[in-house]
Amino acid sequence: MLELVKAGGWPMIPLLLLSVLALTIVVERAWTLRRRSVLPPGLGKEVRAWASGGKLDPAHIESLRATSPLGALLAAALDVRLRPRDQIRERIEDVGRHLVHRMERYLNTLGTISAAGPLLGLFGTVVGMIQMFLGILDHGIGDVNQLAGGIGKALVCTAAGMIVAIPALIAHRWFRGRIAEYIVDMEHEAMQLLDTIDLRPASAKVSAGAHGITPPVSGG
Repeated sequence: MLELVKAGGWPMIPLLLLSVLALTIVVERAWTLRRRSVLPPGLGKEVRAWASGGKLDPAHIESLRATSPLGALLAAALDVRLRPRDQIRERIEDVGRHLVHRMERYLNTLGTISAAGPLLGLFGTVVGMIQMFLGILDHGIGDVNQLAGGIGKALVCTAAGMIVAIPALIAHRWFRGRIAEYIVDMEHEAMQLLDTIDLRPASAKVSAGAHGITPPVSGG
């Protein structure tokens, strides 16, 4: 392996750096985007029980917000639970966009690595071929086997670029798909909570208002 790196020459250095960066991002995102970290099992059901029972004091909501992205989304809905349904939906959509941005952190970098890897590999190959042909210009063709070996060494960079780019591309697409699944599930949980809020009896809404949010006063 070390011999291949040496054969590729100095263009292998940025490729090695990109491989380390890509591996770091993949490990970090895989840990952060675990399903139980984004969508803790049973959390939606628990929050709906809070809402139906009127147990919505600020301490409950703040603790919910800190649990996970799903918790933050449901807490945002509960913050404005006394407003009209369309306003609650708008708040859910706004917070959801911020949560998606957080979940997609570093994915643009990973996509850039998957695109830049083959280009850097091709660049290294071109540099190697130029050096080889300059050597032929100075010393002649010489041994054909040596010439074939020089071409093989030049192609090492192309292979290395693909080795870096292909896993990065696969990981990038996989994380994107996983986040899309999470978004659908989070929207479903938020809509279920919204339905629960709409079905609460008036006494529960008054109790919720007493815990820190004043219900809107009708005109007249």
